[in-house]
Amino acid sequence: MTGLAHPDRIVRKAGGRCGDALILTKPIGTGILTTALDRRLIGEEDLQEAVKVMRGLNRAAAEVMVEVGVHACTDVTGFGLLGHLQEMAEASGVSAQVSLDRVPVLPGVWELVRRDAVPGGSRNNQRYLMERVTWGEGIKPDEQVVLCDAQTSGGLLMAVSPRRRSRLLAALRERGVSATEIGRLTRGNPGRITVTGS
Repeated sequence: MTGLAHPDRIVRKAGGRCGDALILTKPIGTGILTTALDRRLIGEEDLQEAVKVMRGLNRAAAEVMVEVGVHACTDVTGFGLLGHLQEMAEASGVSAQVSLDRVPVLPGVWELVRRDAVPGGSRNNQRYLMERVTWGEGIKPDEQVVLCDAQTSGGLLMAVSPRRRSRLLAALRERGVSATEIGRLTRGNPGRITVTGS
């Protein structure tokens, strides 16, 4: 893809700062759900919510983040939530902390991952990140792989200063964009992620 963009309206994945809130605009789990459909573990009717999410454009979210002013942003696609966060944190020279309980997950995903409806790409992401993520006590391998699930048409992950956080969340919701604060950027080894249960 090629195109033109004004330099003042480009948001890069580098630029996140210590203390920034991490805001995610779509629930995760599309890789697991589509794999379950391929394996005939679910029917097409069970995929309706995921299809709705995948059809949703990131345009409104992108417009809002430029208006409000975020420090960094990445989409969440093939490398999964943690894979793209790891890239953002490393490029920004910071660490990151994510609360598992805050991450929005599509309906049916937890049951399907227990039935091993996990795409190979998600397993590869999980293996790649094992040395880059510190998992909190009690976080199970099934929960780990959901955070690494390769997404199709995923949302945006933004790093925004704490003083602009409320404004960003309100503006996103006003435009009909689902938005959840899932963690923050922290001081530490660049690209290191810590996942806690809450």
